[in-house]
Amino acid sequence: TDIKMTSKPRIKDKGGQRNLGMVAGAMIAGPAGAAVGGILASMYEGEVRGRVEVELKYTPIPQVDLKLTERERYQVKGGLPGIEWGELYEKKLQHAGSAGHAADERLAGAAGLEFCCFVTHDETGCSCAIYRSLERKLISVSFRGTCAPIDLVTDASVAQVAWVDGEDVESSDTVKVHTGFRKSLDSISRRLKELMLASVAPGEDLSDYDVLITGHSLGGALSTCFAMDVGEYGMDAGRGLPQLEPSEAWWSSIASTFGKKVKIGAPPPPPRPKSLKVYNFGSPRVGNAAFCRKFDSLVDDGSINEAYRIVNNQDIVARFPRSVNAGVLGNINYDHCGPTVLITELGDQISKQQQNGGEKAMFNQKDMLWIEGESDDSACPVKDGNVLSDPLESGSILDDIRNSLQQDETDEEKEGESTFNLAKLGNIAEKVTGRLQNLSAEDVASVVGIDKRFTQREMKVMQSIVTGEGLTHHLEDKYYQGMGMSAGYVAMVGQELTPLEELGQRDIEEIISSENV
Repeated sequence: TDIKMTSKPRIKDKGGQRNLGMVAGAMIAGPAGAAVGGILASMYEGEVRGRVEVELKYTPIPQVDLKLTERERYQVKGGLPGIEWGELYEKKLQHAGSAGHAADERLAGAAGLEFCCFVTHDETGCSCAIYRSLERKLISVSFRGTCAPIDLVTDASVAQVAWVDGEDVESSDTVKVHTGFRKSLDSISRRLKELMLASVAPGEDLSDYDVLITGHSLGGALSTCFAMDVGEYGMDAGRGLPQLEPSEAWWSSIASTFGKKVKIGAPPPPPRPKSLKVYNFGSPRVGNAAFCRKFDSLVDDGSINEAYRIVNNQDIVARFPRSVNAGVLGNINYDHCGPTVLITELGDQISKQQQNGGEKAMFNQKDMLWIEGESDDSACPVKDGNVLSDPLESGSILDDIRNSLQQDETDEEKEGESTFNLAKLGNIAEKVTGRLQNLSAEDVASVVGIDKRFTQREMKVMQSIVTGEGLTHHLEDKYYQGMGMSAGYVAMVGQELTPLEELGQRDIEEIISSENV
């Protein structure tokens, strides 16, 4: 095929032709002509010349089954060598089946996952991977946690912005979110949703698929935000994160490439998945109280089918950012949304016992999984809860002293004594002194109206920072160990998964000899 050229690249260096234009203009009309000649010469691009010969060869597309039964399966591994998340999940399913519990066929088997793509943004560092199972009609999104210097910048941006772009951030009723988390997710959110819509099998719709969102650390915060967006608005690929401005129709950019405006009708509402579930691990706090209320309302009305936030013991990241009231930042409050799931580690299940004249480490099974609102009525130890309390509430030091004084008055009335003497004063001083001898930091805080339970939680946080437990409990190997315990296995890095039932017949020191548990 012979094609005549109709355009050519613009001339980059026009210095020579501009000089010629100025010379020619000066010869005709002097200085004014030189100026005009230079301008005209700069505008001239030259004549388009040339033809292109193109040889086209048409190759028929072979007829293939797009729903291939034999697909390359993704082996679910950990970020650290020796962590086998997929194997742990498979063993848990097998254990549930042997115990007579029906496994969810749609989610059963990590081996059924197929890796689709990896989405990342160079500037923000936000990254996630998309997996799918066409057989089970499942799409899974996993957000990457903190692992690069740019992620530290994201984590440190603790100021808050409006969740819906364009809303008044100064209003106390506005749903607000961590600035760094929103900026990071917004950089890939639109492209991510486009790719998820394209991940379904030909002829199928997102409404046929279950969507599972997960992430660890920073990835946990991003998974919460992404689930909030999809849960409230659907898979709106016409924009990034929520905004006051109307979303674009996703096909508008394609229509405009034909060189003229194409009138399109009102776009249908964004598609929604069959179910939406989010499980995150070691997630920091994401937004203010209004954000948490909005998220929890989406769970309550079924827009988000399940949402659990797994926290390993004293994980310090899950207890930050803190609510602050400081100068430039203003009054910033942070809280968690969704129920907390607390897991424990092998070290918390080991007790030292005296056997045969020596000390032996033995497995002493206790509660290894606590779910907020399901296991019992206890308050979540990861949330701040009520900071202030009545200084005279039951159990406080002032209440104990008041009760002692009231008891003395009651005894006096029974004995018919009404006069005050040094003996009574000594009796009161003795009781008060006895109570003060057992004074704790929680008691001191309760005197000024700070809740004792809040003080205890804060002291644990400080202790975990000093000992280093707060950071080590956040790492993947510790979460692997804790999730293994809750699934009924000893999961140690680089070691074979061992059922907990077998620990009664063997010394636990053989299992933990490679680690300081």
